[in-house]
Amino acid sequence: MALDGITVHALTYELGRFLVNGYISKISEPEKDEVLITVKTPEHGMQKLLISVSAGLPFVCLSSASYTAPVTAPAFTMLLRKHLQGGRILSVTQPSLERIIEISAEHRDELGDLVKKKLIIELMGKYSNLIFTDEDGTIIDSLKRVPPSMSSVRTVLPGERYFIPDTQDKADPLVQNDREFFRNHILGRSLNVIKALYGTYTGFSPTLAAELCHRCDLTGNESSSSLSEEDLSALYRHFTSLIEDLKEDRYEPEIVYDKDQPREFYPIHLSMYEDLNIEKHEYISRVLELYFAKKRAYDHMRQRSADLRRIVSNAIERTAKKYDIQLSQIKDAEKMDKYRVYAELINTYGYDVKDGSEYFDTVNFYDNKEIRVPLDPAYSVHENANRYFARYEKLKRTKAAAMEQAEESRQALLHLKSIEASFETANSEDDLIMIAQELRNTGYIRKTPSKKDRKVRSVSKPMHFVSSDGYDIYVGKNNLQNDELTLKTGKGNDWWFHSKTYPGSHVLLITGKQDPMEIPDTTFNEAGRIAAHFSSGRDQEKLEIDYTLVKHIKKPQGSVPGYVIYHTNYSMTAKTDIKGIKRIEE
Repeated sequence: MALDGITVHALTYELGRFLVNGYISKISEPEKDEVLITVKTPEHGMQKLLISVSAGLPFVCLSSASYTAPVTAPAFTMLLRKHLQGGRILSVTQPSLERIIEISAEHRDELGDLVKKKLIIELMGKYSNLIFTDEDGTIIDSLKRVPPSMSSVRTVLPGERYFIPDTQDKADPLVQNDREFFRNHILGRSLNVIKALYGTYTGFSPTLAAELCHRCDLTGNESSSSLSEEDLSALYRHFTSLIEDLKEDRYEPEIVYDKDQPREFYPIHLSMYEDLNIEKHEYISRVLELYFAKKRAYDHMRQRSADLRRIVSNAIERTAKKYDIQLSQIKDAEKMDKYRVYAELINTYGYDVKDGSEYFDTVNFYDNKEIRVPLDPAYSVHENANRYFARYEKLKRTKAAAMEQAEESRQALLHLKSIEASFETANSEDDLIMIAQELRNTGYIRKTPSKKDRKVRSVSKPMHFVSSDGYDIYVGKNNLQNDELTLKTGKGNDWWFHSKTYPGSHVLLITGKQDPMEIPDTTFNEAGRIAAHFSSGRDQEKLEIDYTLVKHIKKPQGSVPGYVIYHTNYSMTAKTDIKGIKRIEE
C-alpha cells in the first residue's frame, strides 16, 4: 500500500480542483478518528470530503457513500463547526511532497471580520493526525493530542506552534531533479537501488522506486553503486518522465487486485503488476474510497471470522491426527494373514512337533517356499495354533473397524476443508453466520443460534456471474448454499461444475430453455474457470474440473452439507483466473 507523497500530490490536485471556492455546510465524525466535511461548490455541487487519520488505515478522499453522524457530536467536531461551518475553502496545498494536505479556509468571526484558518491532514501511518490551526500556525486543537509524554520530537497541543516533522534531509524531486544530483546521490549510496531512490527523495515509496526499476528492467536489489552508465541513464529518464507527469498533473489512478483482494493502489500505472488484475479509475479519490472500503471489509471479515477459522483449524488438526492413527492401525493389521498362515501350517504339519519347541521349519503351501514358524514353548503346539487364529481374528476385526473409522475421518476432513475454503468466498456477516450454522448443524459448535442467525438464509445469496454469451452462472459461498444451489435452484438440464480434486464451491450454469448440449464453448470455459477459482486450489495456474448435468447429481441420505455424488460426467482443464468474467453485485 503506497500512500506516499506522490499519491498525496495527486490527491491534493484533485481536492483543489473540486473544493476550492466551495462553502463548508456540514461537519461530522462518522467513526472514531474520522471527519466528514460536506462542501457546497458552485461548479461541482455537493462534495463530501472524508478524512481518516486511523493509525491502521489513514486516507483522504471525496466520497460518494452515505454516513451516519453520532447523535452527540464529539468536542473536536463542535470546535470545527464553530470555526469553519459556513466558511469558504481558499486553497488545498501540499508542502513539498510530504504526506500532508493543508486546507486553508476563511470565515467570519464573532465581530464579522474575515479570518483564515488551516486544517492540516497528516497521513503518516500511526502518527496520522488532523490538526486545526490559525493563520499564523498556532494550534487551536487536534483530533489526537500529543503531549510530551507521548513524543519527545513534537508535541501537538492547543497553543503550540505547528511545524512539519523532520524529513530526514530528503530532497524534493520537483525542485532538485538535475542529472548530476541524481547521479551523485544514487551512485553514492551503499544501498540497493530501491532504497537509494526512496532514501534520496521526499514523497517516494518503495512501491514507486520498485516501479521505476521495473521500467528499466532492473530488479531494484542491485547495489546502486554497481549501476552501469546505461542503467543509470535509463533510470534517470524514467525519473524525469515521472516528474514531468507530476508537474503537469497527469495521472492514471488504478487499483491492483490479487485473487479478488486489493493489493496495491497508485496514481500512476504500475507496470510491474500487469500480470494481476488492474482496475483503472478516473479519480484518485475513487481509488482510495474503493481500496480502503474493500481493505477494511476484508480485514473486518478476517477479524470476525477468526473464531470460526480457529474452530475449523483445530477440528482439522484433531481429525487429521485421528486419521493418521487409523491408517497406522490398518497398516499394522496387514500382518494378520501371516498369523493365519502360521496357524494353518501348524495344524497341517505340526503333528510331529514336540510341545515346548520354540519353532519348526516347513514349506509354505501357498508359495512353496521354506518358512520358519515361531512357537511359544509355554504352550502346546495345538494351543499355539489356536493363539495364532485368535490373533488373526482380532486383527481382522481391528482392520475392518479401522477402515470404517478411517473412511469416516477422511470424509470429515474433506468436509472440514470445504468449510475452510468457504471462508475465502465469505464477504459479509451473513455468510459467516451460514458457516457457523453449518458448524452447528454438524456438531462442531454447540452454541444456540441467535434470532439473526435463523433468518440469515433469506439474506445471504450465492455469487452471480454472467458469461460473455449472456448465460447466468451462480456460485455457492458455503456448503449450505452449495446444497441449495444444486438441489433446489438447479434444474435437470442445468450444468454443474466442481473442482475434481480440491474442496470448493458448487457452480451452476443456468441453461433455461436452451438445449444443454448447445451451450457455447466460451461459456463452458468461463464456468470451469469460476469453479477452479472458487476452490482451495486457486493458487495453481490450472485445475481439472468435473462438470455434469444437475439431473446426474445425487445426495446420499444423511450426508454432510455440500456432499454430493455423480457417476456420469465430463472433465476439462480450466485456468483459475476469472479476470474479464462479468460479476453481478446483488
